[in-house]
Amino acid sequence: MATLITEKTSSHVVVDRYTDIVGPSNEMLGPVSDGGRIEFITVPGCWGAMITPSLRSGHEVSLPVRVEGAKVGDSVALHIESIEQLSRATSSGTSSGWDGRFISDPFVCGICPTCRDAGRHFLYPDTYLDGIGESAVRCKSCHSEVIPFHMVEGYTMAFDDAKGIGVTVSKDRAAEIARDGKSWMGIHEHAHQHPVVTLAKADLVGTMARCRISAGNLGSIPSIDIPSSHNCGDFGAFLIGAEHEFALTEEQLEQRTDVHMDIDSVRAGSILIVPAKVDGAGIYAGDVHAMIGDGELAVHTTDVAARVIVRVEVIKGLKLEGPILLPPLEDLPFLVRPFTSDEVGRAKTLAEENSTTLEGPVLPVQILGSGPFINAAVDNGVSRASQLFGMSTDEVKNRGTISGAIEIGRLPGFVQLNLLAPMKKIEALGILHLVEAQYGHPAGW
Repeated sequence: MATLITEKTSSHVVVDRYTDIVGPSNEMLGPVSDGGRIEFITVPGCWGAMITPSLRSGHEVSLPVRVEGAKVGDSVALHIESIEQLSRATSSGTSSGWDGRFISDPFVCGICPTCRDAGRHFLYPDTYLDGIGESAVRCKSCHSEVIPFHMVEGYTMAFDDAKGIGVTVSKDRAAEIARDGKSWMGIHEHAHQHPVVTLAKADLVGTMARCRISAGNLGSIPSIDIPSSHNCGDFGAFLIGAEHEFALTEEQLEQRTDVHMDIDSVRAGSILIVPAKVDGAGIYAGDVHAMIGDGELAVHTTDVAARVIVRVEVIKGLKLEGPILLPPLEDLPFLVRPFTSDEVGRAKTLAEENSTTLEGPVLPVQILGSGPFINAAVDNGVSRASQLFGMSTDEVKNRGTISGAIEIGRLPGFVQLNLLAPMKKIEALGILHLVEAQYGHPAGW
């Protein structure tokens, strides 16, 4: 499939080129028209990049696309129309950094210690594969093993034709898949990563799982160059004071857009609203998962190649620090689901009986927050909601407790703050049409 790269605005832009760094230095494709569609052909996110030390990030994501009319201080609504899995197999597991093979952060700054000791260039070494297993990743200059991560306990998973079920396979089958890894994983020819199935891990065998495909990294580029896996407040915290070229201060990290979310509700049928922190917004995608449990307890999950189609809509004047998510109705926690006419009628009667006037209609929203640990992520989400809706942080906390919820997107620090927000405040943000399109007009008020 050809990449569409043009300065003429298009209603449909196809992207099949990739980067590891997101920010102002990126080449931007497109532009795509306001109301147009972007079709991303993504490659697997975490482990493939993690075992490819020439990549300066734990993700390999698409190049960004410029959105016509999006300026700094606006936002872009991404209507996720479809996500189609292209991989037939993948591998994942728990990890640890390999001492001596990275500087500060194995996701960002892999090195070849042999070349360093010999006085040769040693940062981000180019590598090749020699066989299968963790010893297969070799430095092109000196042929040493240079994989910066050890998969402590891992598995290889195969998928059925419908991509609805996955099963972790035996050691022998994992080795067969490893020998033809790019084909099994559907890795595009323009990608740079090694296929993670090369590791041939089979510590967990015969375990089945349901697939529910979602995008772990989707949204707009930050206003400072950041490794794509670190465009968030938890992994991004690893950059503060680091000893490599992508080190940031706490103030610089505020330029992130927080779109590395790892939230399973970022799936077909969702609407994701992201900030424009550079002109054109720069919409990109990657790190698609066949399935992911809340919290992503193992830190990594089933990364797959995918075709992601989003429709873009510019929201003028909506200045966000991080994303707002409008997930499918069935993904909302019980307390946050829109009230029925019957519930509103009962509440009005109860309010009158108690000499009280019921406040106006409310509708669900999710404000996303991140930080180096869960409590910091919650504080970030509460602060963002407070600023957006003109509420005190205490009001946000009270509303989030009796008619809301905190959900853990990812450990160590990414959360979804669910609120039933007053409709008039949602309207003031300019997104009432999106919320009503997702959840309907409030009933019974």
